Amino acid sequence: MNSSFIGLAAEHGVNFLFQHFRGGFDAFSAVLDAVVKVLQDGLAAVPFVVMLVGFMAIALWRKGVVFAAFVGVALFTINFMGLWAQTVSTLALVIAATFFSLLIGIPLGIWGARNGRAEVVLRSLLDFMQTMPAFVYLIPAVILFGLGRVPAVLATIVFSMPPVVRLTTLGIKQVREELMEAGRSFGSTDSQLLWKIQLPNALPSIMAGINQTIMMALSMVVVASMIGAGGLGEYVLSGIQRLDIGIGFEGGLGVVLLAIILDRLTESFGVKSTKKKRKPQATKQTVPETAQAQP
Repeated sequence: MNSSFIGLAAEHGVNFLFQHFRGGFDAFSAVLDAVVKVLQDGLAAVPFVVMLVGFMAIALWRKGVVFAAFVGVALFTINFMGLWAQTVSTLALVIAATFFSLLIGIPLGIWGARNGRAEVVLRSLLDFMQTMPAFVYLIPAVILFGLGRVPAVLATIVFSMPPVVRLTTLGIKQVREELMEAGRSFGSTDSQLLWKIQLPNALPSIMAGINQTIMMALSMVVVASMIGAGGLGEYVLSGIQRLDIGIGFEGGLGVVLLAIILDRLTESFGVKSTKKKRKPQATKQTVPETAQAQP
């Protein structure tokens, strides 16, 4: 089956980049791989008990006793299945991909909210990134960066970045105009309006974007395992290749439990506090009648 003109153009473009900028790609790959390796080794060095207590403490702080108990049971189950090392590897991959997605995506979302033409271009680009099958990202990533963690992280970044860009733009555009006018009336600059009015009020929407970015990054773990990313995805892939239901189910369960924990925790940071300060109730006082109608 031969490619059309469009496919050949894409192939020539990737080959051109590989032939003329191979040194730059190799250097970038070495740096990114070192960053992910340091993160993965750092998480792996933390004892399971310390990680368990840390996650349960955060869950207790953000969601309460019930969710903290669930986190404890979930992490203990993962460790009991012998998947803790794979879970740490997956967590490192998700953290790295999410960090770079936010580093690029939030500024793009701000730019799109403040520039109409940029928003039009970004919307088309994000549509392309979200609808293109994830497997397609792996082909140029492997050609340019080889097998391993680096192409997996880059493919995950491309796949998981759109939600944070979209929701950052949406959150900033939904800031009430009265607040903006009040800031301008006090002489605030554009930078002050952004940092003191727009971003704080858009924080729930931005946090929802971060939450969705993490979830989409987790959904890539099995796909990324095909190019050497490792982690829980490799365990699931092994079950698929062997047609082993037990291995596949355990790997999938590990992904699900990790996803629930990360989803609920990140979601809690975007929810505004519903606790309201109790206002002292005014005591009703009977006012004596000073005058009565005389018959």
